[in-house]
Amino acid sequence: MLRQPTTTAALRQQLRRPATLCDSLRTPARRRTFLSRREIAPSSRAVENLNVRRLSEKSQEYQRNRRIFLWSGLMAGIVSFTYTAYQLKKELAKPVQADSGLPETDPLARADAVDRKVVTHDTDGREIVATGNSTVPTFPRTIDLPAYASPTSDESSNTSAGHLATPGLSASTIDTEYTLVGLGSRTVTFIGIQVYVVGFYVATADIAALQSALIKKVDPIATTLVPGERDQLRDQLLHPVEGQKRWNDLLAQGIPARSVFRVVPVRDTDFHHLRDGFVRAIQGRTAELPGNAAQDETFGEAMRQFRAIFNRGSVPKRKELLLLRDEKGKLSIAYDDGGSKKEGLPVGRRLIGVVDDERVSRALWLNYLAGKNVASEPARKNIVEGIMEFVERPVGTVASQVMQIYNRHN
Repeated sequence: MLRQPTTTAALRQQLRRPATLCDSLRTPARRRTFLSRREIAPSSRAVENLNVRRLSEKSQEYQRNRRIFLWSGLMAGIVSFTYTAYQLKKELAKPVQADSGLPETDPLARADAVDRKVVTHDTDGREIVATGNSTVPTFPRTIDLPAYASPTSDESSNTSAGHLATPGLSASTIDTEYTLVGLGSRTVTFIGIQVYVVGFYVATADIAALQSALIKKVDPIATTLVPGERDQLRDQLLHPVEGQKRWNDLLAQGIPARSVFRVVPVRDTDFHHLRDGFVRAIQGRTAELPGNAAQDETFGEAMRQFRAIFNRGSVPKRKELLLLRDEKGKLSIAYDDGGSKKEGLPVGRRLIGVVDDERVSRALWLNYLAGKNVASEPARKNIVEGIMEFVERPVGTVASQVMQIYNRHN
């Protein structure tokens, strides 16, 4: 059969006609060669289109950003917490400006009243002062102590039994009342680990002499100090050199005649640990003592007696150790170990030793009261503020006021 010639009109008609299956079958197929790339037709299933490497990169990026975000939040929290604590500490350290309605001349209306002792009452009605420590929260405002005498010797005594306590100790039956002047915590190491709380007490009857001596140093004819003079006396007592000279002169004159340092540990310790601290303090003050104490055999013997007193066992926390100085400078050491009649031990405070050399007690007192480095700076500052309470009142009025309160409670 002969094929009819294709005209121009027929060609146009074929182009306008849609392609059919036969036409597609007549289209020549592509052949894949060795060097040609393989064409993969897209699949209709989504799982076959996943790119594992891309997903892994995205997961790693997400985890990295998540860690950065969490660390940023942690650092921001630490910075904000530290800043808030610092600002809170600054606000708490500021004097409380309360509108009390008191005149400006009233001692309680002054800004420095916030640094003074806050006296409250316990369940038994006794006056107590907060220490700021959770283990030893309070100190009594007044304590009654006997005039301890040297213990008598017995069969268990050694050659220095005249200065070591034995069961046959003697003490006067008349108690002396002591009033708290100031207190603070003794800390060690750079992080401020608290060791014990110490309070300075002065015999109530001897406060007038201390008042008069301090006032006369500032104004020889005054009986009380005005605010400007009180600030002058405060600066002198806190000065490393002036304070040392002032307290050294007072102690040499026997002022105050009778005083006590009350030491209460806030953690379990022992007598040897306390002894080492006291001995280092005394040795560091030998330059201020009269005579050549470092080379004096009498002073050396007194230090051996002092060390022998502390040859004892443990000192549990909250137990009381008293360092008493009388009008002659004699040092008496008493300890309350919490004994009971059931245990066969004396109840209450017991004298454990006496050192007659006045220089030993003076060095211990200077270790807490004056100098460049003191055993407890908070205690020294609080003691000075307590003295400011004394000198702002007429001589003799503090003792009479304390006695009136004491008689009212008894």
